[in-house]
Amino acid sequence: METGDDYKSGFVGIIGRPNVGKSTLLNNLLHRKLAIISEKPQTTRNKIRAILTRDDAQMIFVDTPGFHKAKNALGERLNKAVRETLDEVDVTVFILDGTKTVGKGDLFIAKELAELETPAIAVLNKIDRLTGDQVEAEKKVVQNLGEFSDVIEISAKTSENVHALIERIVELLPHGPRYYPEDMVMEQPESFIIGELIREKVLQLTREEVPHSVAVVVDDMEKREDKDLVDIEASIYVERDSQKGIIIGKGGKMLKEIGSRARQEIEPLLGDQVFLRLQVRVEKDWSKRPEMLKRLGY
Repeated sequence: METGDDYKSGFVGIIGRPNVGKSTLLNNLLHRKLAIISEKPQTTRNKIRAILTRDDAQMIFVDTPGFHKAKNALGERLNKAVRETLDEVDVTVFILDGTKTVGKGDLFIAKELAELETPAIAVLNKIDRLTGDQVEAEKKVVQNLGEFSDVIEISAKTSENVHALIERIVELLPHGPRYYPEDMVMEQPESFIIGELIREKVLQLTREEVPHSVAVVVDDMEKREDKDLVDIEASIYVERDSQKGIIIGKGGKMLKEIGSRARQEIEPLLGDQVFLRLQVRVEKDWSKRPEMLKRLGY
């Protein structure tokens, strides 16, 4: 029953410093890849809404950019997105990296959460890399950060204790209707996910050679009438000519590899073969220009 007296539903904000495992947890919760993962900070830029529907509850998870010290217009917009999320959700999941000492970023987030009435669960992630004693010691540290509804230790990578986290979230959700159809898992259109998958491959393959100032826009996507093939044209935006050269690579080798790896993940998403055409465009200092941020969807 979708709207019975016992049905629970609501929005769940996932928050934490960069690289604590927010996107890994989101993908684990939905059992599919919805958020891109990279070792570079600020990998998640948009608020990603993913939907987990059960017989007794529907949870809409909002994965946010990591809170960080803003250095440009892009950074300021990312932090604004996090604050907006905190104001909108019914439950907040505050993720901390159990392998690292609590830092200024964690204290900053804890302070922001303390000013809200929204129930918050503190989640100690990456326990697969800790001993039992280390887990207990880190939990005590986290408990001293603020007044949390619960402190739960998990491994987003191995799924350990993730089920317990889901059950606790359901307990804290208000009673409400099913907001989205049962088979819907993401609010964003397919073109958004495709652009993110391409950006992930750029970040993974270029490593430290190209800074984080990479954006991807899907310019056109059309299925051919005569065969199960989808033509996709996408633009990769960078800030400097030198970055463009790195992404294209010698003889176009790097760009070809980016396209090949992205296509391998896009095809299962669409259920069709994909012909992917990539272009690299230079927009000088786009991450510092508000008009370009708006044009690129940030």
